[in-house]
Amino acid sequence: MWSRAMSKKGKIIIVLGIILILIILVVVNIKRSTGGTIKVQVGKVKRGDITQVVSGSGRVQPEVQVKISANVSGKIVKLHVKEGEQVKKGQILVELDRTRYEAAVDQAKSNLKSAKASLKKARSEYRRFQELYEKNLCSLADLESAEASLLLAESNVEQAEASLKQAADDLSKTTLISPIDGTVTKLNKEEGEIALGSMFQEDVIMIVADLSKMEVVTEIDENDVVLVSLGDKAKIEVDAIPDTIFEGRVSEIAHTATTRGMGTAEEVTNFEVKVAIEGGAQQLRPGMSATVDIETETHRNVLHIPIQCVTMRMPKAEMERPSVKKYQKTNKGKTSNQEGKNAGNQPDEETDKPKPERKLIQVVFVAENGFARMVPVETGISNDTDIEIISGLKEGQQVITGSYKALSKLLKDGSKIKVSKAAKFRKETEK
Repeated sequence: MWSRAMSKKGKIIIVLGIILILIILVVVNIKRSTGGTIKVQVGKVKRGDITQVVSGSGRVQPEVQVKISANVSGKIVKLHVKEGEQVKKGQILVELDRTRYEAAVDQAKSNLKSAKASLKKARSEYRRFQELYEKNLCSLADLESAEASLLLAESNVEQAEASLKQAADDLSKTTLISPIDGTVTKLNKEEGEIALGSMFQEDVIMIVADLSKMEVVTEIDENDVVLVSLGDKAKIEVDAIPDTIFEGRVSEIAHTATTRGMGTAEEVTNFEVKVAIEGGAQQLRPGMSATVDIETETHRNVLHIPIQCVTMRMPKAEMERPSVKKYQKTNKGKTSNQEGKNAGNQPDEETDKPKPERKLIQVVFVAENGFARMVPVETGISNDTDIEIISGLKEGQQVITGSYKALSKLLKDGSKIKVSKAAKFRKETEK
């Protein structure tokens, strides 16, 4: 009984082993049959419009904004506006303490009055000495002295008049008025605080801006700014107002670069670009974050493909000839080779020449009957997703769009390919 059970168990083990071996052989054969096949995704060459876009981020600000500062120092005795209030051109905004400046005007008036009195006396003295000199009753020196006193008195009057004018001007500057129609967007001072009034140190009391005309100030990379021109259309997205796209145009392009991290690995060189927002700016507020897409160039009714399709490869001819020497021998044929043998140990001038640089070219892999065909292409402008094809492809052709590894490394001219199921589904939906 025991031997029969063992015999039965052994048969089962043998059968299972055979089945396992068969399964392994089938799997190995499947892998061998598909081992050289590369899974890819495909798309079609399409015809349509493509727009080249340069993007940047920045902040919204008014096109016109004026910083209101005092030209003379003094205590703020009256603020006539509040932050957010609309103002008109010529409207009084701030009044400073006038006491010191009124006193200066009074002093200047008094000095002018005294100078005029001295001038009147000097003129009288000069006329008297003229009469005496004509009668030979005084010397020429006395007359010249009287004339000098008259000239000095006239100069003192002019100086006093200038001092009065300066004092009156300083007094007028104690009242600050709005230079534009707009809105008080920022108020930095309160009544009782001191306005410094220095011409060399900015002491902003408030900012008045025209909020009816807004712009976005952004920075564009030095490699992209050369593509941007004045008047280019732009689409603007503001973080605070989602699902709304504002239209704009490039109004200013800086000629001087802004460099950050100079001398470090993170050095960045940008150029400031201003984009004027066209209409619908009532919702916007200064300081809002925004993203700008500047449309630098548009090509209509052109062939285009997904941008990832374009990759770099050696030209077919270069791939077939690994060296210049081999290329030369192939072209020269047997006669050339025989001549080389007869030359003995003589130096080969052709092989001594430096090898030319192998230049990579732009190519696209086209899917045809289960194989990848490498096609050199000439490209035009591009956007974030697509690139223009000037030559090399035809509308409707299937091009390989992925994977990244296949496009960048695996694919070669003539590679066997298999379109993935996801790609097939996309192809069916496109139809």
